[in-house]
Amino acid sequence: NGTVPGDQGKQDKSIKRGNWGNQIEFVLTSVGYAVGLGNVWRFPYLCYRNGGGAFMFPYFIMLVFCGIPLFFMELSFGQFASQGCLGVWRVSPMFKGVGYGMMVVSTYIGIYYNVVICIAFYYFFVSMTRVLPWTYCSNTWNTPDCVGVLDGNLSSRAALNLTHLLNSTQKRTSPSEEYWRRYVLNLSDDIGNLGEVRLPLLGCLGVSWVVVFLCLIKGVKSSGKVVYFTATFPYVVLTILFVRGITLEGAITGIMYYLTPQWDKILNAKVWGDAASQIFYSLGCAWGGLITMASYNKFHNNCYRDSIIISITNCATSVYAGFVIFSILGFMANHLGVDVSKVADHGPGLAFVAYPEALTLLPISPLWSILFFFMLILLGLGTQFCLLETLVTAIVDEVGNEWIIRRKTFVTLGVAVVGFLLGVPLTTQAGIYWLLLMDNYAASFSLVVISCIMCVAIMYIYGHRNYFKDIEMMLGFPPPLFFQICWRFISPAIIFFILVFTVIQYRPISYNDYVYPTWAISIGFLMALSSVICIPIYAIYKVCRSEGDTLLERLKNATKASKDWGPALAEHRSGRYAPAFSPSTESHLEV
Repeated sequence: NGTVPGDQGKQDKSIKRGNWGNQIEFVLTSVGYAVGLGNVWRFPYLCYRNGGGAFMFPYFIMLVFCGIPLFFMELSFGQFASQGCLGVWRVSPMFKGVGYGMMVVSTYIGIYYNVVICIAFYYFFVSMTRVLPWTYCSNTWNTPDCVGVLDGNLSSRAALNLTHLLNSTQKRTSPSEEYWRRYVLNLSDDIGNLGEVRLPLLGCLGVSWVVVFLCLIKGVKSSGKVVYFTATFPYVVLTILFVRGITLEGAITGIMYYLTPQWDKILNAKVWGDAASQIFYSLGCAWGGLITMASYNKFHNNCYRDSIIISITNCATSVYAGFVIFSILGFMANHLGVDVSKVADHGPGLAFVAYPEALTLLPISPLWSILFFFMLILLGLGTQFCLLETLVTAIVDEVGNEWIIRRKTFVTLGVAVVGFLLGVPLTTQAGIYWLLLMDNYAASFSLVVISCIMCVAIMYIYGHRNYFKDIEMMLGFPPPLFFQICWRFISPAIIFFILVFTVIQYRPISYNDYVYPTWAISIGFLMALSSVICIPIYAIYKVCRSEGDTLLERLKNATKASKDWGPALAEHRSGRYAPAFSPSTESHLEV
């Protein structure tokens, strides 16, 4: 556990806040947090779109120079102070707005993420039949354009391919797409036209919030036990689906599509930008969750080792998931006689349309469908636990008195109920438009700004020498030279590059053929700004409240670490954190 030898008498535990039961719980929770739906539905698609195997090169470079250093920085930051994303900013009180920004981002993500989990729950429940409901085109919600992969015999399929070639204007819609759009979502024609609440989805949203609440009812004590299952079982499912996938005809074509390197794309800035953004969002940097999870570690825990293990596991999972997805998409493309690019998709379109359709081609398709959606549910829950815990910990640490610590369960319940109510509009007929709007704007460039300011605040305002000493005091060794250089120069530069890239690459959001109206995009930008605006507002407030006659004095006082910054437990406060006077005479003699 990395405790300093010779300190047997000292307790390395925080009785007041609680700790992880053991180190494995922390690592599993962090893996569950970092590995989410994006690993399955975003990375494989990005990889195939950006030059296959060639994309791995910029991806791993960004992991080494930006991903792991930022991950280590957030873990060490939270662990050193044993505080959530608000409490850690005693390091430089003027920047506490960064903590509030993280809370706002986690709130947005927490609202829409659970709606995605609820749709996965819905598909999980309806898969428990003999024939999957999106197999054939003979249902009441189907249109004349619907052509299923299993409808009719081979000759009609050959005829279908001919008509495809002759009449490419008529687009085939699959039964799974019609099931998704016309039955599950009952999609309206416009984001402003909410229509009715889809009751089955509302019920599933309730189920997913109840599950999240029950798993967090005792904070990290209970969620630490749950992750033994939720963080490991998706790998069992991935492996089952992988073995099933590679034994299918056409699977190799799909995998070649995913992995064949197109080296000319490496010189394209977009590929590097996509790699950097994917690493950044996938690891969950700047959401506040990493700081929160690490704050429940023991003070001397080796978080340097943990950050490397977790980051690499996360990226390996993404690559592995690509095999699972593309082997089955290759099989489907082969079955339809089309190119893999015609069936490849990302986001909800992959999880709820393309992949389920491919599963209908397999023998005992309901079994594979149940497994796939169960995996999506677990991947989502792992991230959702940490999002909720981030908000609860921030509130409890901020109030900080005995009364609220004893009633932490009620705080969790309150946050869950509010999260459920705010998620209700996303279960209406226009819900998917709002969900994608939040996904695109609430948690994109605001995260980059928050992360950049955090790097600058710790390295340049608090001072890199101070921070390296803190880490040495905690781990017993200073951060390796590579990390020191990354934190001070390389990572902030890469983050800045992501920001510039995001702005240059910006395209207004659309969903299939639907183009979002200007007012909806304005709401998106307001959501993005709402988290970033916390930073200057709080900074101005803090400077105004600080002591000093001139503005410069006030700025100095506002950025200076507060007196209670440092290790949370008295026995760890040594060196420059040692109390100036000791209450007992015994310690006077020691001094």
